[in-house]
Amino acid sequence: MRKKMDCRDYPSESKCSLVISGEEEEVVRAATDHAVAVHGHEDSPELREQIRTSLKNEMPQHA
Repeated sequence: MRKKMDCRDYPSESKCSLVISGEEEEVVRAATDHAVAVHGHEDSPELREQIRTSLKNEMPQHA
């Protein structure tokens, strides 16, 4: 199942609205890069685990 991370679930001063979705490892990698580059976090195993545990299942789009 695809996973997603939505910055709107974590209010910040930047009012970021980015949503990242894909396979779990892709989302963890992209969300970590985003958290470091945009939100000033330090890349660490703890950050990656925090991101991984906060992922949500992406609901399938029906045509």
